[in-house]
Amino acid sequence: MVKEGMNKLSAINTLGKLKESGYRIKSVSEEMRGNLIALIKEDKPTFKGVWGYEETVIPDLERAILAGHNINLLGLRGQAKTRLARKMVDLLDPYIPVIAGSEINDDPLNPISTYGIEKLKELGDQTPVSWLAREERYTEKLATPDVTVADLIGDVDPIKAAALKLPYSDERVIHFGLIPRAHRGIFVINELPDLQARIQVALFNILEEGDIQIRGFKLRLPLDLKFVFTANPEDYTNRGSIVTPLKDRIGSQIITHYPDSIEVGKRITTQEAKVDSKRKDIEVHELVRDLIEQIAVEARQSEFIDAKSGVSARMTISAFENLYAAADRRMLRNKEKKTFIRLTDFVGVVPAITGKVELVYEGEQEGAAIVAMNLIGKAIRSQFVRYFPDPEKFRKQKEKMPYREVIDWFGEGNRIDLLSDLSDSEYRKSLQKVKGLSALVNHLMPGADPNYRDLLMEFILHGLAEFSLIGKQPLRTGTQFRDLISGMFNPEKDIDSESED
Repeated sequence: MVKEGMNKLSAINTLGKLKESGYRIKSVSEEMRGNLIALIKEDKPTFKGVWGYEETVIPDLERAILAGHNINLLGLRGQAKTRLARKMVDLLDPYIPVIAGSEINDDPLNPISTYGIEKLKELGDQTPVSWLAREERYTEKLATPDVTVADLIGDVDPIKAAALKLPYSDERVIHFGLIPRAHRGIFVINELPDLQARIQVALFNILEEGDIQIRGFKLRLPLDLKFVFTANPEDYTNRGSIVTPLKDRIGSQIITHYPDSIEVGKRITTQEAKVDSKRKDIEVHELVRDLIEQIAVEARQSEFIDAKSGVSARMTISAFENLYAAADRRMLRNKEKKTFIRLTDFVGVVPAITGKVELVYEGEQEGAAIVAMNLIGKAIRSQFVRYFPDPEKFRKQKEKMPYREVIDWFGEGNRIDLLSDLSDSEYRKSLQKVKGLSALVNHLMPGADPNYRDLLMEFILHGLAEFSLIGKQPLRTGTQFRDLISGMFNPEKDIDSESED
């Protein structure tokens, strides 16, 4: 449909033909408002592919767009602020007419640049018209301390003056910055507080009056723009702030947030993770997805992690990608054709966590890797009670403890080493050694397929360790499970063990 529309529009290639067609120029706000209204009336999603904001952020955005406001998206990192800004492009018309060759997308019916005005005077209805796709009407700039007024708004271009043999007083020597070049489109400034205060001041007139001023020129360009800013609340104190007069000129400030449920988090991670969902050689059970999202929940509540910095959704995405890679590597090393993600693969998640969180002083003292392992442990503990009976309920009823046979087996001095690179058959063989473990899973999860049963068996061991019912000791390339008491009195014993006794 879009291609057919473009074919028809391409025939309208002069100002005269544009007038004959009856085409009506709309402002950016009118375009976005009209297209948003159409989507709402048809019950279609307005920000497709953005999850968890259906009842909070998106309604606020819709109201801001209907009101014609410029917008500031305020929230911690990894809360889809930039994605929301980029999705606004879909609310623009597919194509708009511009004067061909114009640097600032001049409206053929109302040009504002010297170039556009002179073209119209010279050629009249024969002024050439081209059509600009909505994707080309989006401009994004990351605010950094080195951004200048010239970058955003413009300055005198000495090379242009010399090439055209014009004095510096001639408006044709102006080199337009990013904002004028975004005329009739959406302009996004990411991390607005990082922009120096004097640069923010230069935006006042654009937001309030819709025009710009460059150097000493009398030129005033009434730009038609939709401004979208993004900011992190912590930026207000850490690196800079949004100057009050500028903040006052932004119509709507919308607060974003992290996913409010594990299910929403899983949907985001599945959508964004760069893994081949069509692969049949690596099996991913729902338990694994739940644990990945629970790690993020634990991180956002951890006393070792700076809550003001936030824990980006990119952490769970990277963690999920690392899990796939860990299973892939293990499968290749064991020359297997198929495998499944298991808890021993979670060692691959540690680099994704340590690279994505900001530690407070206590966390730095603990060490990033130790904090990461603690988060994984807490995630296992939190998710354990969703799948199996809560061990805490049986502390005083030992005879009814469903895990008693497993705990007693370790209490007799037995232990197992689950190494990261075990083949699936070796992994299963190791788990089967634990008396009562297989029967427990069969009883609590009847009908589970063999791979899922093995994963659940390992999950029970990790869960019991997190509830301090058995001991767990990290090995150089895996984990050792043993009796809790012997683990407490001999914590360093066999730390480098590479195989079972």
